[in-house]
Amino acid sequence: MAKKLISIITPCYNEQASVAECYETIKKVIETELSHYTYEHIFCDNCSTDNTVKVLKEIAAKDPRVKIIVNSRNFGILKNTYNGVLNASGDATILFMPVDLQDPPELIPTFIKHWEEGYEIVYGIRGKREENFFMAMARKAYYRLLSALTYVDYPPDVGDYQLVDRKVLDSMKRIDDAQPFMRLMTFDCGFKSIGVRYTWRARKVGKSANRILHLFDQGLNGIIGFSGAPVRLALVLGLFTSIASIIYAISVLFLTLSGRVNSQAGTPTIIIALFFFGGVQMFFLGVLGEYILAIYNQVRRKPLVIERERINFE
Repeated sequence: MAKKLISIITPCYNEQASVAECYETIKKVIETELSHYTYEHIFCDNCSTDNTVKVLKEIAAKDPRVKIIVNSRNFGILKNTYNGVLNASGDATILFMPVDLQDPPELIPTFIKHWEEGYEIVYGIRGKREENFFMAMARKAYYRLLSALTYVDYPPDVGDYQLVDRKVLDSMKRIDDAQPFMRLMTFDCGFKSIGVRYTWRARKVGKSANRILHLFDQGLNGIIGFSGAPVRLALVLGLFTSIASIIYAISVLFLTLSGRVNSQAGTPTIIIALFFFGGVQMFFLGVLGEYILAIYNQVRRKPLVIERERINFE
C-alpha cells in the first residue's frame, strides 16, 4: 500500500540563514517519527533579495521532496502562503510551517495522530508567547475580539499553524477570496476539529519582515472578511448618535425659550458638536470604505500571486 502524503507549506522572505535549518528539522521529524508517511515540503519565496532562493535550489537539487515557488514580487505573507496551500497535493496539509520555527515542528506527529483518530482539522493554540509583554497582550486582545465578532466558531489564540485533511483543503480551494485569511477559512469550512496548546517560541535568527503595519492590515482583513459587525456597529452608533442629537436639540430649544440659556454661550457647544459629528461621519465612511475596498479587490479578479518560476513540480 502506498504511503500517504503530507504536504508542508513554508513561506519565506529573506531567510537565507534559516531555510536550511527549517528543511533539516522537518526532514528529521518526518523520517524519525513519521517514517510510514511520505511528504512534500513546499517553500514559497516572496521575491527574496538575499540568497534564500539560491540556498533553496541547492536543497531541491538533492531532495525532490522539496518544491519551490518563487514569486515575481512580494505579494504579502497571506497571499504567498495561501498560494502554496493551493498547490499542495497531500492527503493532509500543514498549512503554515514558519521558516523560523516559532511554531514547533515537534508537534507535527501529534497533529498527525489526531488526524489518524478522525479529526479533519487539527489546530495549534498559542497558549504562551515568547515575546515582549505589550505585543503578547495586543495579540491576545485581537484574537478575542476576532473570536467575538466573527460568524464562525473560532477559538482564540489560533494561528495558521494547522493540519487539514484533503477534504478540507478541497473545500478551501473552492473559496475564491482575493484577500485570503486562512486561519478562519478552515473553520468556515466546518468539519471535525481539535486544538493542541503549545508555546510560540521566540525567533532564533534575524527579524521578522512582518511589521506592525502589516499585522494591522492582516488583522483588519480578518475582521472585514469574516464579520459584518463593524458595519452593524456603525449603524447602531449612528442611530443612537442621531437620537441623542435630537434630544439635545429639543432640550436646548426648551431651555432657550424658557430663558434659562443664553444663546451666545452655546457657541462652544456648537463647535464641539461639529467636530464630534464630523469625526463620527469620518469613522463610518472609513468602515464602509474598507468593505468597498474588499469588494473592489474581489471583483477585479486579479491572480492571487504572479510566479516567476517553480522547481520540482511536475
